[in-house]
Amino acid sequence: MSLLPAFTTLGSGPTVLMLHDADGGHLSFSPQMETLATHGLRAVAWDMPGYGHSAPVEPFNFLGLARRCQTLVAALECGPLTLVGHGLGAMLALELAVRGDLCIERLVLCAGGPPLDTAALARWRGERERALAQGAAMAQVADILVPQQVGTGALPEGVRLAHLALGRVHRAAYGRALALLGGFERGATELARLALPTLVVGGAQDRTLPPDALDALAALLPHAERLNLPAIGHWPQLEAPEAFDAALLEFLAPPRVLH
Repeated sequence: MSLLPAFTTLGSGPTVLMLHDADGGHLSFSPQMETLATHGLRAVAWDMPGYGHSAPVEPFNFLGLARRCQTLVAALECGPLTLVGHGLGAMLALELAVRGDLCIERLVLCAGGPPLDTAALARWRGERERALAQGAAMAQVADILVPQQVGTGALPEGVRLAHLALGRVHRAAYGRALALLGGFERGATELARLALPTLVVGGAQDRTLPPDALDALAALLPHAERLNLPAIGHWPQLEAPEAFDAALLEFLAPPRVLH
């Protein structure tokens, strides 16, 4: 069984590696694949271990996920890269940045990062675990969760794509990913040392990681920019792809040279 995770890629140029949430797979970044490729970037979206056609990893923890991500980056043979993480993927992006084993140029943290406290973590996991217990199939789990997660201003096409992405997740893998949400061990001291340009994006109506949690994360990171999208929930890149992509491209643009 191959240890190389499954991934999709489009375009050529500097690499942007997108790491999805527990609630989806590579489809979670479908709009961004084309946008990045048409702007001279190499877009890559993986399926983390246990998702899609990616082999599981043991133990299923942030160290195991980080090592599989390193395997993928080595296979891509890329130079300095940008990591874009959504939800659980944002935690993994922070883990990779703290470890320092990859040549990471920038971070984009989308609706993800450490919860503010144990009550916030319990809410994040609890809603999903209840939906998993109620739904016989993952499509039914998506029927329950997606309406709870999206904002009132969400693009209908994006909501359908979020539903499709979650509905394709393997049930057992989803349960393991939910259990992992409480396993992020990087504290404030380590995160405050990250001297990487970082964009922290979230939805004003996100119940999973609300604005105050992302505000606290952005305040902790020394070189962070903060973007809060009104009337958007937990899937900013799908609910408001035009606004998200515009902010992403502006953040990734090389600095202007003034003459």
